[in-house]
Amino acid sequence: MTPPPFSTIILGGTGQVGGAAVDELLAIPECREVIMVTRKAVSPRERVRNVVLDTGAADFVARIKTLASEMIAKHNHVSAVSCVGIGKGTAQWSEDDLKRVEVGVVGAFARGCRDGGIANFCLLSAVGSTATSPFKYVRVMGMKEDAVRAVGFTRLAIFRPGIIIGNVHTPGWSALLGAFLPGGFGNIDQQILGRAIAKEAAGQTVLGGRATGETIYENADMRKLAAE
Repeated sequence: MTPPPFSTIILGGTGQVGGAAVDELLAIPECREVIMVTRKAVSPRERVRNVVLDTGAADFVARIKTLASEMIAKHNHVSAVSCVGIGKGTAQWSEDDLKRVEVGVVGAFARGCRDGGIANFCLLSAVGSTATSPFKYVRVMGMKEDAVRAVGFTRLAIFRPGIIIGNVHTPGWSALLGAFLPGGFGNIDQQILGRAIAKEAAGQTVLGGRATGETIYENADMRKLAAE
């Protein structure tokens, strides 16, 4: 039986992890189209459609809903991915600024995808994330997870990497430290993380849905999924 074609809509696809996820999605033959939602135009690429949107606009959710509905009508099998995450320039942001992007924008993207009929969502988060953490970044990541969780996807896959190596935003000393940290707090290669996200997105479409409900992937889980 020939697997059905599928498409994916991604927010944060111009970032380091998002770019790796896009590369890995395009390496899957059944992936017919990747829609990258960005604030600025990106270079043309085969099987990639760039849609430039103002993520702070009042109609952002409605615009995402329209895109999602169009994708569902075209391919039926559709997944959504958010790879929005901390970059070099945002590391020093205030908590309110972080929440505006990580919770507000990502939450709005998720609502638009769900309103448009997409049932499967992949979310980039971070190891140890919880809204009750005393640490700002981990706390905001937990808030983001809760916001997307509340949307009510049939399938929600949360990726909680430790220290991401191969990423320009990861200092060299962090990667050295990560080699000695246990389990989910240690190193994970950026390309493996991107491949795991792509495999999850494809598995929920091409394979007819590997699972429902919520799954949290930490480093070891991502390595296992990427190797399948």
